[in-house]
Amino acid sequence: MGKRIVIALGGNALGKNLPEQMEAVQHTARAIVDLIEQGNEVIVVHGNGPQVGMIANAMTELTRSDPQKYIPCPLSVCGAMSQGYIGYDLQNALREEMERRGITRGVATVLTQVEVDPADPAFENPTKPIGSFMTEGEAEQLKRDRGYDFVEDSGRGYRRVVASPKPRRIVELDTISSLVAADHVVIACGGGGIPVLPTGNHHLKGAAAVIDKDFAAELLAESLDADYLVILTAVEKVAVNFGKPDQQWLDELTPETAGKYVDEGQFAPGSMLPKVQAAVKFAESKPGRSALITLLDRAADGIAGKTGTIVRA
Repeated sequence: MGKRIVIALGGNALGKNLPEQMEAVQHTARAIVDLIEQGNEVIVVHGNGPQVGMIANAMTELTRSDPQKYIPCPLSVCGAMSQGYIGYDLQNALREEMERRGITRGVATVLTQVEVDPADPAFENPTKPIGSFMTEGEAEQLKRDRGYDFVEDSGRGYRRVVASPKPRRIVELDTISSLVAADHVVIACGGGGIPVLPTGNHHLKGAAAVIDKDFAAELLAESLDADYLVILTAVEKVAVNFGKPDQQWLDELTPETAGKYVDEGQFAPGSMLPKVQAAVKFAESKPGRSALITLLDRAADGIAGKTGTIVRA
């Protein structure tokens, strides 16, 4: 029988600009449709790091060009824009690839809001850089005018930093569930979702934050009662002592061994660490659930147990 699989696509699957993205999604679609062709239900979550930065930079330049005419664009709106145009390219590539193979399934992108906790400690310590480099003077001006936070980046200039809170609730979950039940391939929680805060009057307010797409994919996989969470990255397997002479590739991880390696600092923050943490959380969430970390091109082989790092409780 087919499995219900939530896939988290890394940035390398989408390219860094529009021409790269249009080419990259063709390759990405072939790997995803391999899983669909095997009878699996597939839900896709993607990153948006380069894309949301590009949009934020463009909006900043537009505001600078004529501040009387154009007002600053909130980061939440930039995130929504990135979901739309990445989803547009990705769903078209998936539809075309399925039609080539005679697979008749719909594909839909759901503009997804993800609720975060206003008391999340991440809001007290913004660390996620976005946008372009600025001079110290430009950064100070924006800090005064808009209350942004900035960090100096290794002598290259100043960059805005925002919070990266954990996802708490997927607002459009019922819509996503209905589409999956109707046998559609769904693209959701793009870029980790648009982070929103509850206001107490039925209104959701966009937050100046970025949610890690691996944690959002994990929450979506739990919420949809998926069998597999597949986190795709730039390496075939997770490694300890990465890049060192005694590097060791891992075929399997348990929550216990993963915790030991995390305590040792084996996984880089902002890179492999959130992938391992998300994989462990999903594997522990219910008996029989597994997570896989591997390359895009090896996803089908990984599900078959031939490669990648499997995380099981």
